[in-house]
Amino acid sequence: MKIAIMGAMPEEVAPILEKLGDYTTTEYAGNKYYEATYKGVNLVIAYSKIGKVFSTLTATTMIEHFGAEKLLFSGVAGAISPSLKVGDLIVATKLSQHDLDITAFGHPFGYVPEGSVFVEADSDLIALSKEVAREMGKVVQEGIIATGDQFVANEERKDWIGDTFNADALEMEGGSVAVVCKALNIPFFILRAISDAADMDASFSFDEFLETSAVESAEFVMKMVDKIVD
Repeated sequence: MKIAIMGAMPEEVAPILEKLGDYTTTEYAGNKYYEATYKGVNLVIAYSKIGKVFSTLTATTMIEHFGAEKLLFSGVAGAISPSLKVGDLIVATKLSQHDLDITAFGHPFGYVPEGSVFVEADSDLIALSKEVAREMGKVVQEGIIATGDQFVANEERKDWIGDTFNADALEMEGGSVAVVCKALNIPFFILRAISDAADMDASFSFDEFLETSAVESAEFVMKMVDKIVD
C-alpha cells in the first residue's frame, strides 16, 4: 500500500519529514515529492503550495504518478464556528468550494453541472481518527470545511461562507483535493488545526500559530498512518 500525506506549505510537512528521518526526494511537475517506508507501508509526502490549482496538481500527481491509494491531508484552517478556538482540531466530514459561483445560471453556490456542492470524506478514515483522538486524549470536532482561493480576513465574508455552506472552518486547498480523490476513487481524510479566527486579526494570528498548529496536525496524521498499518 502507498499512502499520500499532503500539506499546503513547507511548515505543514516538515514535522512529518523530521519524524521519518530517511526519505528520497523526487522533483516532478515543478514540485518536490518525498518518499519513505514507514512500518512496512510506502509513503509519498508533499506540500502542494497554496491554493486550489496547486493542490489539485499535487493530489493528482501523488495518485496518478506515485500510485497513492489513500490520501491524508493535514494543515491549518481558519475557524468559522464559534465553538472552534485557536489550536483546536477539526476533521472534515465534507467539503465545498465557497468561491465557485455560477449562480447566474440558476445553480447554487459551489456547484457546477455534473458536480456537487459537497464532497464527503471517507467514513472509515474518519472513524480511525476518532480512535486516534481518544488515544491521544484530544477533542476533535467534525464539521464542514469550505475551500477557496482567498485568505479570508473579513468578518462579513466569513459569516457569508458559514451561512451559505453551513461551514465550520475554511482554508484554501481541501475542497479541490476532495474533488480529485472522489473522481479517482481514492479514500481521503482532511484534518485541520485552527490557526486563526478568519477575521480581521487573521493575518496577525496566522503567523503566530502556524508552526504549532502544523506540528499538532502532523502528529495526529502519523498516528492515523499507524492505525492504517495495524
